Amino acid sequence: MPNAQMSVKLISKPQNILKTVYTACRTCYSALLPQEIFESTDDEEKMLNLIERVISSGHYSTIEHIQLSFAISNVSRACTHQLVRHRHMSFSQKSQRYVKEKGEFDYIIPPEIASKPELREKFEKHMSEVANLYQDFVSAGIKAEDARAILPNATASSLVASLNLRELIHLANLRLCTRAQLEIRTLIKKMCDEVLKEEPWLKAHLVPKCERLGYCDEDKSCGRMPQR
Repeated sequence: MPNAQMSVKLISKPQNILKTVYTACRTCYSALLPQEIFESTDDEEKMLNLIERVISSGHYSTIEHIQLSFAISNVSRACTHQLVRHRHMSFSQKSQRYVKEKGEFDYIIPPEIASKPELREKFEKHMSEVANLYQDFVSAGIKAEDARAILPNATASSLVASLNLRELIHLANLRLCTRAQLEIRTLIKKMCDEVLKEEPWLKAHLVPKCERLGYCDEDKSCGRMPQR
């Protein structure tokens, strides 16, 4: 079926992200034991002030202790191919080798094509032809690992993706930029929103890099920030 709705769910995170990051920050500059630091304060403002100073100084190892896992579904293979280029992440993705597509497989129509009725009709017709040919191959005894060769980048996929907080911030800084493709931009926004539901203090960090830098360092700018 075309255009199944993208779904993103945060399925695993540390119990106390703020105190864990604060403990990591403080441990570097305190004679106290880490467990003493963890148990010594619940002052959110105090913790946030220290964390902001440490992160702003470039001491990013302090946020690498926070591991986050997301359940992601109904994103195109084109989108996942972009996502897996990020080095410090772990992925477990639906296999086209072992999972056979049945009937009309799910696929994602790029908005620019979807907005043009004649082109959308041609796109959907092509997907139906691919689905029929795929079924012909499988029915003829061709293994899914070989039949998948004809499946397009638009084919919908699902995966579990895990990363630490430093990498999520890096991911947001790059992929929330308006120059990123819309689908992956939407995906990363949903991932960030899932985290911000429970950790709103991270809002200032889960933004396009231009908001953190105060300027745009891309070779082509959307005009949102002055360019350098």
